[in-house]
Amino acid sequence: MPIDVEAPVIDNRRLSGEYNVLALAAPGIAAQARPGQFVMVKVGHGHDPLLRRPFSVFEILRDASGTPTGLTILNKQVGVSTSRLFDAAPGQRISCLGPLGKPFTVDPPGEAWMVAGGVGLAPFALLAEVLHARGTAMTLFYGARKAGELFYLDFFAQLGVRLILTTEDGSRGERGRVTGPLEREFAARPASAPVLTYACGPEGMLAAVARVAARADRPCEVSVERVMGCGMGGCYSCVIPVRGDDGQPHNVRSCIAGPVFAGDAIVWE
Repeated sequence: MPIDVEAPVIDNRRLSGEYNVLALAAPGIAAQARPGQFVMVKVGHGHDPLLRRPFSVFEILRDASGTPTGLTILNKQVGVSTSRLFDAAPGQRISCLGPLGKPFTVDPPGEAWMVAGGVGLAPFALLAEVLHARGTAMTLFYGARKAGELFYLDFFAQLGVRLILTTEDGSRGERGRVTGPLEREFAARPASAPVLTYACGPEGMLAAVARVAARADRPCEVSVERVMGCGMGGCYSCVIPVRGDDGQPHNVRSCIAGPVFAGDAIVWE
């Protein structure tokens, strides 16, 4: 069951002038959280902003005995809520509700390919840790606007993750979109070699990844980034069209039916 706590800030690590990783003391949430799930957070108790914001659980923090003590979120400063999270100081309390949503599958039949666009890296740190513990071979296809927005590369490398990087300006890795090398990797992979693709990022990127995986006849799971007012299905602000068992589209609430969906289940617009 979700837990609602006033979580003290443990640490605020600035990654750049826009991005930070905020560590929160929320052991009850951390003990339950699974890769792909999220929390709803808010700084302060006023009406500006009025609502909480959803953030994927980035990492689980543990003490020396391995007991969960808290979690981190990956934040990009773009508005009032995210600016306050960017500026949050150690000891400050943050309203934190979670864990929420449907998680990723963590027992792929073969390799795991993670595809991240920008802040879509957020669910993959925890996923990579869980898959590493299971001995799963992993590749991270990671795209950003420029080299300075590619984060946590050493973290993934230490887990044995193969890194394939792209930037829009060509400042690191291949110039272009992350779907380019993904498509080539599928073309070079024998059809008999099982791969489960996970993707998170802008919705246009998710649609492209789902189509690439479908053409390769490989399963794909996507984590959608819809605006959420409550995170628990009450406000219907995060509906997304999916295909039902009869093949007809209908809307579901991504906060409870997702945020993780099969890539071929979503009706991409």
